[in-house]
Amino acid sequence: MTSEAPAFDYSAPAELFTGKRYRRLGKIHYQRFESAAQAIQYAVEAMPRENLAGAVLEIDEQRFGPAEITALYKHPAYPLN
Repeated sequence: MTSEAPAFDYSAPAELFTGKRYRRLGKIHYQRFESAAQAIQYAVEAMPRENLAGAVLEIDEQRFGPAEITALYKHPAYPLN
């Protein structure tokens, strides 16, 4: 994602499904956040790195994988930096 990317609504409610570790156990860990910014912050800053590798962020039926989550976190428009 570049700085010329279309506007992203960081305030939209988001769901985060995590990671590889849980899938091996036959479980998918799910968490709901009030905003996409909070979900992204959790995924990048608080979640174990190996879980980010299998994470999926869902916002308004759009899905974002690990590389996209990281790009949204590093984007200049990210509001929680």
